[in-house]
Amino acid sequence: MRWFWKWYLWSEGWKIEGALPPELKKAVIVVAPHTHWLDFVVGLAVRSVMRMTHVKFLGKAELFKPPFGFLFKWLGGTPVDRSGSHQLVDAVVAKFDATDELVLALSPEGTRKRVDRLRTGFYYIARRSAVPIVMAALDFENKRVIFAPPFMPTENDAADIERILAFFRPVKGKLPQQGLGHL
Repeated sequence: MRWFWKWYLWSEGWKIEGALPPELKKAVIVVAPHTHWLDFVVGLAVRSVMRMTHVKFLGKAELFKPPFGFLFKWLGGTPVDRSGSHQLVDAVVAKFDATDELVLALSPEGTRKRVDRLRTGFYYIARRSAVPIVMAALDFENKRVIFAPPFMPTENDAADIERILAFFRPVKGKLPQQGLGHL
């Protein structure tokens, strides 16, 4: 499928800047802004073209129901029940602890809608698992997927979250009004 995804990105005018370091065996990739279903398609294309098929993702549980649920699981997805507190951070930290290789991509907004703050589960997963965070921006305005260098979360939550927001604020998603520029 790599040839198809290469063609897709080329035909749509997308460029990839930066990369996920190949030696990185464990990480949390935060992909934002998440404003449209096309984010997932672009993400699949980039994952294939960059040979990052080992990257897994979290998705809302509704996506994993029939008739297409098998497809999301086959693509490396894990369903997440967003209806309440289900110790998701603890469960994902346990997965990181139990394996030598796990790269997990997720949206720091937790939804495609406009948010007033980031959900911080991704941050605490990375911090408690002692794995780096890699930021990946979906810049629909300039048709770029931008990878930032990995960074280790510190004990200063506010400074780390500000660092993440500073990276994503100027990026325009497919629906810019639902992006992170206001945070």
